[in-house]
Amino acid sequence: MNPDSAEFRPVDDEFTPPRTRDRYWLHILLLLIAFATTMWAGAAFAWSFDQNRPASVDEFIPTLSPAFPLAAGLAYSLTLLTILMAHEMGHYVACRYYGVDASLPYFLGVPTLIGTFGAFIRIRDPISTRKELFDIGVAGPLAGFAFLVPALAIGLAYSRIVPGIAEAGEVSFGAPLLLRLLEWLIFPGVPATDIALHPVARAAWVGMLATALNLMPIGQLDGGHIVYAIFPAWHKRLTLIFIICLVPFGLIFSWTWLFWAAVLFFVARKHPRIYDNESAGPGRAKIGVLALVIFVLCFSPAPIRI
Repeated sequence: MNPDSAEFRPVDDEFTPPRTRDRYWLHILLLLIAFATTMWAGAAFAWSFDQNRPASVDEFIPTLSPAFPLAAGLAYSLTLLTILMAHEMGHYVACRYYGVDASLPYFLGVPTLIGTFGAFIRIRDPISTRKELFDIGVAGPLAGFAFLVPALAIGLAYSRIVPGIAEAGEVSFGAPLLLRLLEWLIFPGVPATDIALHPVARAAWVGMLATALNLMPIGQLDGGHIVYAIFPAWHKRLTLIFIICLVPFGLIFSWTWLFWAAVLFFVARKHPRIYDNESAGPGRAKIGVLALVIFVLCFSPAPIRI
C-alpha cells in the first residue's frame, strides 16, 4: 500500500506518531480572558439596554459602580461563550470521531466592542478523505447554530421597543435575515430600527456574525472545507471570487470587509490537498445546502458600521 495514498493510516504503535498533549492551563487561561472581556462588553450592552440608549463608541464602556456592577455582563458573556464553545466542540468531536488529532478550543478575548475575536481549534493530523473533511468542517456551524437560534429567540423575548434606537447611535449593527424573521414573529409590525436588543440577543447576534464568517466558501474556512469536500475543482475559483466580492462590500457597506479580504487572501486562501477521488455522497450534499441556508440567514452586508 502506498503510504502517500488517502487510504494509508498506520495502525502499528511503532509507526504512529505520539499525540500532542493539550496545554490545559493555556486553554483555561484564554477562556478566562475571554470571559473577562466579554463580561466587560456585556456590561456595556446591559448598561445601554437599561438606559434605553444605543451603543456609543465614546460611552460604550460604562462607569461601573455597585449599582451597575460588572456582573451585569454575565448574560451576554455566558451566552456568547456557549455558542462559540458549541461551534468549536462540534469540530473537536468530529475530529475525535475520525481519529484526527486536534486541540481543545483556543478563545480569543480582546477588549473590543463585542469582547472577542471568536475561537479556534488546531487540527494537527492531515485529513484523509473528503467525507471526513466535510463532517469536520460542517459540524462546527451546525452545533453553533443549534445554540444561537434559541438564544436569539429568548433574547428577543426580553428585548423592548424604543422608537428609533437603532438609528440614534454612532454604532450601527446589521440585521441578518434570521434576526428579522424572529423580530417579525415576536414584534409583528415593528420596524427593526425600533427594537432595542437585550444583551442575550446581542450575544446571539455575535454568534450569527461568527457563523456567517466561518461559512464563507473561502480557503480554509468552514465553508471552504465544505466546498472542497463536495466540489474540489471549484474550490480555488470560488475562493478568489468571494475574496474579490469582499472588496466592493468593504467600499460600499463596511470597511471591515477590506480587512477580511486582505487577511483571507494572504493567510487562508489555499487549502491542503486531499488525495481522495471518492464523492462525499448525496446525503452530505444536502447537508451542504443546509449550511448554505444557514449562511444566508446569518449573513449581513454591513455587520458593524461606525
